[in-house]
Amino acid sequence: MQVVDLDRDTIKRGLAEGSLLVIDVREPHEYSAGHIPGAVSHPLSGFDPDAVAALVAEDGRQPVFSCASGVRSVHALMAAQQAGLDITHHYKGGFKDWYGAGETIA
Repeated sequence: MQVVDLDRDTIKRGLAEGSLLVIDVREPHEYSAGHIPGAVSHPLSGFDPDAVAALVAEDGRQPVFSCASGVRSVHALMAAQQAGLDITHHYKGGFKDWYGAGETIA
């Protein structure tokens, strides 16, 4: 399995440049309580590789999985890679790092 850890600055830059698609794999109640602006919700509990593949193909940006702290995002990477998807990036610190640094949340 290939895992590329991205930090907060890289996520911020990618969102600002429009080059990263942040896929939040936390549960819907977590997402609705606060998320990284621009992130799309795709909960790990109902992970569908075909839906992720369609989202990534339609969007065109580099996909990056994100969760609360970087654990579920690695599980999402494993599931995606096992399904044959070429997704390798995740936000290592996740939402806790983002929120803890005082970044804007949606």
